[in-house]
Amino acid sequence: MGNRILFITTKNLDYIRNVQEIKLVKQQDPGAGIIGSYDKSYFIRLMKVWLRILFSDMKKYDIVWIGFAPQLVYPLFWKFRKKKVVIDFFISFYDTLCYDRKMISPKALPGRLIYRLDLAVLKAAEIIICDTRAHREYFKKEFGVTKKEYRVLYLEADQRIFYPRQVKRPEFLLGKYVVLYFGSVLPLQGVEVILSAMESIKEDRELHFFIIGPLGKKLHTGRPEGENITYINWLPQEELADYIAMADLCLAGHFHKDIRKASRTIPGKAYIYRAMEKAMILGDNEANREIFEESEKIVFVPMGDENALATAIVDMKNKKENVTV
Repeated sequence: MGNRILFITTKNLDYIRNVQEIKLVKQQDPGAGIIGSYDKSYFIRLMKVWLRILFSDMKKYDIVWIGFAPQLVYPLFWKFRKKKVVIDFFISFYDTLCYDRKMISPKALPGRLIYRLDLAVLKAAEIIICDTRAHREYFKKEFGVTKKEYRVLYLEADQRIFYPRQVKRPEFLLGKYVVLYFGSVLPLQGVEVILSAMESIKEDRELHFFIIGPLGKKLHTGRPEGENITYINWLPQEELADYIAMADLCLAGHFHKDIRKASRTIPGKAYIYRAMEKAMILGDNEANREIFEESEKIVFVPMGDENALATAIVDMKNKKENVTV
């Protein structure tokens, strides 16, 4: 009889990383326990998860696999005594809050406490899962936890939704080279680099840009406007997949050059574009080069360089035109 597994996550259960890990867990243990929630409110999800952990019988499990943000479950780690604890250290709170989003100074008391939380979680685990080799090496160096077993698990797109297909374009896109970007507009994504690149080539009437995501008040600068630019606040995944299918070129990133995490992370959208067999532009960094190579469909540009990005977009458009001719 194999090991019984309990999977726990505080992120919504349909999140791309959870879908991937739950699939792996059930391959190892078809009867695995799952503790999570679909609630949109993070607070409500967290409360439900904590309550279920508190009232769960841990005796029937051999392995506790904690998905996204195990730091939020750490106060209840005492429930997992004598269990093999696996954590997905998908994000470091210390790195994210102090260096990525710059909400807290790493030298201030909150920054030091968050560092200790990350460190405690790493020390409590037997197996630590990372999303890239670059992150694995960073965590070892930053926190000094080197004697644990680290495993790299690259993201996977949900291929029930994101798969190659043809979608009929609306009339206004006929004859256009369609460039698409979607994202949650986190700082490391470097959306402002994309917008600056668009500004410089927006008069090219052969292009049409789709920018999908909640730009709102997250930008430090204005956004380019024009007849060949369409902004969409957000889309359900199924509709997003149709827009990606219509695109000739997709922008993956990350493009921010000054946030260290941007160089250690492969954008989740890059996995989606790959699953849909789309041409894409990636930021040139060590993480992206772990699994992607330059090709006819994949181009790397220096991070933070809007001119290089604009040039790459136009070059990809011209290559397609030459092939068509």
